[in-house]
Amino acid sequence: MIDSQGWYSDARHVPSPFYDPRSDESDISLLVVHNISLPPGQFGGPYIEQFFTGKLDPNEHPFFNVIHNMGVSAHCLIRRDGEIVQFVPFIARAWHAGASSFAGREKCNDYSIGIELEGSDFVAYTDEQYISLTKLTQHIQHQYPQITVPRITGHQYIAPLRKTDPGLVFDWVRFRSGLCR
Repeated sequence: MIDSQGWYSDARHVPSPFYDPRSDESDISLLVVHNISLPPGQFGGPYIEQFFTGKLDPNEHPFFNVIHNMGVSAHCLIRRDGEIVQFVPFIARAWHAGASSFAGREKCNDYSIGIELEGSDFVAYTDEQYISLTKLTQHIQHQYPQITVPRITGHQYIAPLRKTDPGLVFDWVRFRSGLCR
């Protein structure tokens, strides 16, 4: 269930400072699926949460020195074991899409919800992640009925020259068929 403030009841809440108000909450009409792993290609550990909350230590890994001040977030992260962590309430604008366009409309952050899967473009996602993503998406669709199946996309499709996630290993058929039940 999603409460009136935009928090999902089945998620662990770890608030991020990297968000701002939406100009129109009634315009929430797109879901963007991403992936992330920190350090790149490694799973587990506290680094994704630290990154989305501005607490990533640049001395922990050479890659962190490049990204630690980026100031980005997503609404939710789904870990490899299926745990959902929510950083930004859905009614707010998370900073996940960057320069982007969907169906000719730019600035996807303004009207989208961003869900990160702990993973990479080259490692299959877990059954637990698909189960959690499907359940979360169904709750999001119930709360925001403008997010129909055709309005669920990957980061690679809204920023095609810049991003590749969730990657070719993401099973869109499996995910979408789970939504149609």
